[in-house]
Amino acid sequence: MKQLSHILASVFLLLGSALQAQEIIPETYCNPLDIDYTYMVYNSAKNQSYRSGADPAVVEFRGEYYMFVTRSFGYWHSTDLVNWHFIKPEKWFFEGCNAPTAFNYKDSVIYFAGDPAGYGSILYTDNPKAGKWQPTASISYNIQDSELFIDDDGKTYLYWGSSNVHPIRVKMLDKDDRFLETGVTKELINLVESEHGWERFGQNNFHPTLKEGYMEGASMTKHNGKYYLQYAAPGTQFNVYGDGAYVSDSPLGPFEYMKNNPMSFKPGGFTNGAGHGMTMQQTNGQYWHFATMALASNSQWERRLCMFPTYFDDEGLMHSNTHYGDYPRFGPDHPTKPGEHCGWMLLSYKGRTTVSSSEMQIRKSTSDGVEFDIVEMPLKKNDEGEIISEVLTDESPKSYWVAKANNDEQWVEVEMKEPGKIYAFQLNFHDHESGIYTRVEGLRHRFTLEVSEDGENWETVVDRSDSYKDAPNAYIVLNQPVEGKFVRYNNVKVPGNNLALSEIRVFGKGFGKKPAEVKDFTVNREEDRRDASLSWKPVKGAQGYNIRWGIAPDKLYHSWLVYDVNEHFMRCLDRDTKYYFSIEAFNENGISEKTEAIEVE
Repeated sequence: MKQLSHILASVFLLLGSALQAQEIIPETYCNPLDIDYTYMVYNSAKNQSYRSGADPAVVEFRGEYYMFVTRSFGYWHSTDLVNWHFIKPEKWFFEGCNAPTAFNYKDSVIYFAGDPAGYGSILYTDNPKAGKWQPTASISYNIQDSELFIDDDGKTYLYWGSSNVHPIRVKMLDKDDRFLETGVTKELINLVESEHGWERFGQNNFHPTLKEGYMEGASMTKHNGKYYLQYAAPGTQFNVYGDGAYVSDSPLGPFEYMKNNPMSFKPGGFTNGAGHGMTMQQTNGQYWHFATMALASNSQWERRLCMFPTYFDDEGLMHSNTHYGDYPRFGPDHPTKPGEHCGWMLLSYKGRTTVSSSEMQIRKSTSDGVEFDIVEMPLKKNDEGEIISEVLTDESPKSYWVAKANNDEQWVEVEMKEPGKIYAFQLNFHDHESGIYTRVEGLRHRFTLEVSEDGENWETVVDRSDSYKDAPNAYIVLNQPVEGKFVRYNNVKVPGNNLALSEIRVFGKGFGKKPAEVKDFTVNREEDRRDASLSWKPVKGAQGYNIRWGIAPDKLYHSWLVYDVNEHFMRCLDRDTKYYFSIEAFNENGISEKTEAIEVE
């Protein structure tokens, strides 16, 4: 009996040690959001086949969440804001909804509008999970890029506008009488590019000929008795697409420009843009801003979705946390840091990459609002005769590689610059002449992922060879981290005629030192005070730098992440605003200390 007790004690000790060795992995998500984006129909006449998701409207309803997305032929449902399931409704607009709006009225019914024609009935349901909707017995006009808002007193407002000339407008509706119009239309706000640099049209807020940006995507949030009218500018295809806000004591205005605008802004990094969105409140009270990111490779209208935690500071200023906005972030239910960067860094940047075959490799960038600069890269091989790819670890979603086939003989191998502890992957698939033009059920991405420390001995860490999941931006977190220097993607079959990828991203923690603090950081405001030139001394071992700025040293709400440079030029400042700037360096091992904020008049 005593011997049995000793044996049991030893077993429990070993089990305890094993449990202690198990790392607790937090729930995380990564932008762009990992959902089964719909193939678009409205460029099918041009034989342009690509997925897109834009202009999200997200509502909480009876403790769960529903996300409506432009021209998706349905909508998504979630219980946690991370895992989304597509719902195909019984009745819906033939071309899908466009720039939708949705409102949860007293947890009893959801109202919805978004007819692509810009007019139609407002729909409603008390069972969105079943996809059963009814139309109101009237026709509403001017509901393109609209926002339906019902105040606490039941008064109903429709905001709308999408133009580089006309302002955002509002009109009142009678919720209790078929949403008929009551009263007159009122003009509210317009762009003021001469004062607000971030509203200027074009990539990096510059275009050689067009000067007027688009104001669109109105959204209304009520917080502490104040009305925050949000709007998007300057154009959905650009890296500087963001959301600003005007504030009022009344839903009809007058509205005052919020001095820390834009409230949602992500111009740098892998995927850009954080505009034409809306702000909703989680059941625990946390606010989230859902918005549109520009992928813009197959088409300028090829877009994805993002989600950022949103706050109201001591002055009532609304702002979103977009720092390291396309790196893994804590999930919405994290007890103290929901939506913040979780500390996993990019291990795969500029990793040496070989591929099984190559139909083409394309490097693309946006030259203006219509055209691309396109370079088809020549076929290169290493000393072992393996085909080299230079576009799969360059942190650009526009560049891509196309294999010669779509079968289990296709693979990609990435040798990272340094070994690290791997926690997660993001696989960004590309649509190359996929020949799909609408919502198609049964699409799936099947593959495996292997990790190796020496490039010879491999361990399978992800097996989706029999998966039924459609994941064009697959974000995969390991149950337990693994150490490695090599990552191998093995294809089974994915949607489309050829396997095509734009980026393989590996996240985790490197084993080396994080960079030192940046030195000699200077910011010079240009003669046009909407512009500023920045420079700093390169930091040894840094992958890149994160520039932060804002209206006060403790309100550095904006950031611009750049790789491999030690200077930057921005055109997104407000002309009459004093700013404070700081910078930090980062690499696969972590992030340096931020420099002390410097004042720039």
